[in-house]
Amino acid sequence: MSDWRTLLVNDDAGLTAILREAKTVVVLGAKADPSEAAHYVPAYLDARGYRIQPVNPKFAGRRLQDALTVARLADLDEPADVIEIFRRPEYLPGHAAEILALPWRPKVVWFQLGIRNDAAAETLARAGIRVVQDRCMMPEHRRLLSKSP
Repeated sequence: MSDWRTLLVNDDAGLTAILREAKTVVVLGAKADPSEAAHYVPAYLDARGYRIQPVNPKFAGRRLQDALTVARLADLDEPADVIEIFRRPEYLPGHAAEILALPWRPKVVWFQLGIRNDAAAETLARAGIRVVQDRCMMPEHRRLLSKSP
């Protein structure tokens, strides 16, 4: 891709488009503890009509957000619009490689608030995937699309 930087989304119009277009969200690093962001953010999205697919080897086979958790991205049965990542920045290059090895491509990879890895973001953007870094889908959805919190 000639100007991959255009796929690094950091503006309200781009975020709004992602939130409006997305129907399915894979949650890489999903958690079972309701006090963890990797649990309550997907719960919020689920309650707003997004279909959630949790990924975490510790919870594989368990139901989270009304969906069966799988161990790895490669175990997903179907494509998703967004892969939202709740993992430490040092793991992102490996996850970028996992994403690019899938038989399908998500439209967006979203690094949760506090998570940033410019090298992984560049790798994904060069492959034609929109990337959001260091933002949380829940407050962005509330701010850009919801009329009430």
